[in-house]
Amino acid sequence: MNEKLIAQAQKAREAAYELGVSGIGVRNAGLNAIADSLEAGVDCIIKANAVDVENAKKAGLSGSMLDRLVLNKQRIQSIAAAVRDIALLPDVLGEGESWERPNGLVIGRKRVPLGLIGIIYESRPNVTVDAAVLCIKSGNACLLRGGSEAIRTNLELARIMKDAIAKAGLPKHAIEIVEDTSRETVTAMMKLNQYIDVLIPRGGAGLIKSVTQNAAISVIETGTGNCHTYIDEFADLRMGLEILINAKCQRPSVCNACETLLVHEKIAKEFMSQARKELVKRGVEVRENATKEDYYTEYNDLILAVKVVKSIDEAIAHINKYGSKHSDCIVTKDYDNSQKFLKMVDAAAVYVNASTRFTDGYEFGFGAEIGISTQKLHARGPMGLRELTTVKYIIMGNGQTRG
Repeated sequence: MNEKLIAQAQKAREAAYELGVSGIGVRNAGLNAIADSLEAGVDCIIKANAVDVENAKKAGLSGSMLDRLVLNKQRIQSIAAAVRDIALLPDVLGEGESWERPNGLVIGRKRVPLGLIGIIYESRPNVTVDAAVLCIKSGNACLLRGGSEAIRTNLELARIMKDAIAKAGLPKHAIEIVEDTSRETVTAMMKLNQYIDVLIPRGGAGLIKSVTQNAAISVIETGTGNCHTYIDEFADLRMGLEILINAKCQRPSVCNACETLLVHEKIAKEFMSQARKELVKRGVEVRENATKEDYYTEYNDLILAVKVVKSIDEAIAHINKYGSKHSDCIVTKDYDNSQKFLKMVDAAAVYVNASTRFTDGYEFGFGAEIGISTQKLHARGPMGLRELTTVKYIIMGNGQTRG
């Protein structure tokens, strides 16, 4: 058994108890200390990140995946600003209600932390900060395991954050990061159900499948984004083109980017003549003779599968068969079709006349997210602070016994 990993999990578990009963003032102070320390440590972060980026280039990482890995001064400042935004959010701990039963018992229900959250993720080092600060704000400790391609950056970010929260009066071990990125260690982490309360994988389909199949801990699936844009026969084609270009091209490497375009046959010729031109101009490979394999694929790249459909029903059936239940959009001026799409598409986020790129904790007003859940229990969609808590029942009596 991995003794170092177990020791980290034990320390984080102990820290979770202390953090869970801490006041919102000290937790917010910890977040602001993290933001200040990230800005002060920008040179050290960029230096560590440069090594990761160079190694990733040598390993042949694609351009879109490299973009996810790179940190510069502007991105670090944006990350620090997001941390301060999270510090400003209302505290969710302690929220609740109470009621009195006929026998005099007063039953209360309040929001409490999950405890120790394990997070397994891939090449985006900003996740290291997002995950840690959302956990701290919601009173949870975290055990982080990032990918090997970002290990130096992640270790530097974790070091900075641990020092910052300790200076603010929070337990240093509330943030722990796994240094060994081997498969054996991550498999061992999936078995630590005596310490970790919930496991969140954040990355591609392969990572999520591995975690859900091998974990002995409750798992919240996040991340896989095979998203669709459907251009209905009643669409404003200019609007549809703008939405499609944004959904596919604005940042193709992320999970809420569009991977498949569905077009109604009545407007397909007119729409595709313009869309094809604009997509190719932006470097997109347009697969108009897409296969079933294409339809199932989350490209995370400038590749777009296209299918012409005969009806809105065919579009909905296609999405429900091939999609990952993440985010899907219809562009239409027809109210009945918009409502049909909203009701029948099985996804965490369903859009009418807006880009799927908005499926994001910040855009939804949550400050940030620890991931986007594509399952239905216990959370769905962007997971903010409330989704990182559970409930505790508190019962006050004066001697009642049950007959």
